[in-house]
Amino acid sequence: MSNPDNKAQQILANSEEILSAKAVENALDEMAVVIKNDLSDLDPVVLVVMNGALIPGGLLLSRLNFPFRIGYLHATRYRGETTGGDLHWVAQPSIPVDGKPVLLVDDIFDEGTTLEAITKALVDMGATKVYTATLFNKVHDRKPKDFRVDYIGLDVPDRYVFGCGMDCNEYWRNLGSIWALKEA
Repeated sequence: MSNPDNKAQQILANSEEILSAKAVENALDEMAVVIKNDLSDLDPVVLVVMNGALIPGGLLLSRLNFPFRIGYLHATRYRGETTGGDLHWVAQPSIPVDGKPVLLVDDIFDEGTTLEAITKALVDMGATKVYTATLFNKVHDRKPKDFRVDYIGLDVPDRYVFGCGMDCNEYWRNLGSIWALKEA
């Protein structure tokens, strides 16, 4: 029987830290200030996208010292495939959004197609406005041309990154810093 810890340790051994935990903490502090300034008077519904935004959502929301309701949603376009299709709800928003502003929190703005689809779906459900926040932005030119994230913590290179909610083979979401697989 293989030891799963060996697989996890091998992943880390073949990776490098690219953003320190301190850099992540500083970015979260800065995001919280801007979000508070923009949303503290709006009584927003905050929705965390599962599973990736579980950790960055918790870290960010604990810094927001104004009233809001917290919920979650889980949506995918992949359904076990390597290419995306239509949006599939694993769990619809846990709090009604009709007539409310929404802060949608996700882990990373990568290609953005799923985040854009979730945003449009929330508007279709009656959200008055959807604000988006991701702790990370992957720098590349494959994003939707007419979709932007409102609040971004840090840029990461166009590499496979993990930590702070993002996994590598289902491991290491719990890291406080950001790691990338070593380039060949």
